[in-house]
Amino acid sequence: MSLFALDDSTCQQLAESHPTPLFAYDQETASAGFQALRTVLPQRVRIAYAMKANPFPPLLETFAALNASFDCASGGELRHAANLDLPQGRMFYAGPGKRDEELALALALGARIQAESWEDLVRIERLSSQPVAVNLRVHPASGADEGNRIIGGTGPSAFGVDEEDAPAVLTRAQQLTKVQIRGLHVFAASNQRSAQALLQTHAMVLNLAQELQKLSTFKWEQIDLGGGLGVPYSPDELPLDSVELGRGLAELLEANPWFQGELILEPGRFLAASCGIYLARVVRVKESRGKRFVILEGGINHLLRPLLTSQAFPVKAVGKVGATRPATLAGPLCTSLDRLGEVLLPELEPGDLLAFGMTGAYGFSEAMTNFLSHPVPEEIWVEV
Repeated sequence: MSLFALDDSTCQQLAESHPTPLFAYDQETASAGFQALRTVLPQRVRIAYAMKANPFPPLLETFAALNASFDCASGGELRHAANLDLPQGRMFYAGPGKRDEELALALALGARIQAESWEDLVRIERLSSQPVAVNLRVHPASGADEGNRIIGGTGPSAFGVDEEDAPAVLTRAQQLTKVQIRGLHVFAASNQRSAQALLQTHAMVLNLAQELQKLSTFKWEQIDLGGGLGVPYSPDELPLDSVELGRGLAELLEANPWFQGELILEPGRFLAASCGIYLARVVRVKESRGKRFVILEGGINHLLRPLLTSQAFPVKAVGKVGATRPATLAGPLCTSLDRLGEVLLPELEPGDLLAFGMTGAYGFSEAMTNFLSHPVPEEIWVEV
């Protein structure tokens, strides 16, 4: 997996024909990544693109044309999916704080709702005019990615029904006349690049699903394994072996003949990150008490992830060669939090162009765009 979707010449052309900073997304990279994943997964594994990673309409249209389903987490994302004119059954709706109007919209669109609580089930029962299949999100007691604060480990959580409470909820749900729980949803990993670690989590989810099915009259049509498929952000990080993941999922399905439904994967970052480039010019370079600051025209108002994770996006100086030395990347915001990482770069001067790779996911969609009222960056679709 290349860390940069576009070469220096293309980056330079885009920066000359459009105002910077800007985001550019490469259609060829996005299409190839989706098709490569689809090829290695068993047919009983559905790909539901997690729209939170990047809801840019041409990107969604590209994935829709490749038969993707879509994982939505807000009313806005449901409306984005509705604009794609998808066949029935290719939309999912998750989130811990669904409002009545959002639930009503999901029902109207035929989205499969991932219910997070008994209260969700009751509201769906009230809002639905006909029988409706839903999935129940369960927060596991073990087996989650404990070190990742994005998903919160296995401690107290706002997400889902705690595993120990799930049997009682399933029992109560049998009293409902319209809501039928036909699947489970367990999200237990984030940006995991080890196929074996993911497969261990998926095996835990299947074991949990089997135990819960024994305690209920409901039969699972779907088991949603969530997301978590990771990508590298530096050359020394190995990419996820998707072939190994696909082979392992086939073995899990074979080892669990009790389950004849479909598995759902919700890759967002894995499908979108590599197609994106963020371009920003150097405004000034400052040496301060032995430290080099490279001050850019965009910062955490466009790329928030480095502040949240303490990990920089991969970055290169477009068209520049020569020896590199440490640089602290700072943005234009009036806060010392506006840092994009400590990286190695050649000598730079005002006007030089930097390209940040892997920004097709959790770049523009996650940014503090309105903070300090700097201009909103343009998003460019680079077509094949």
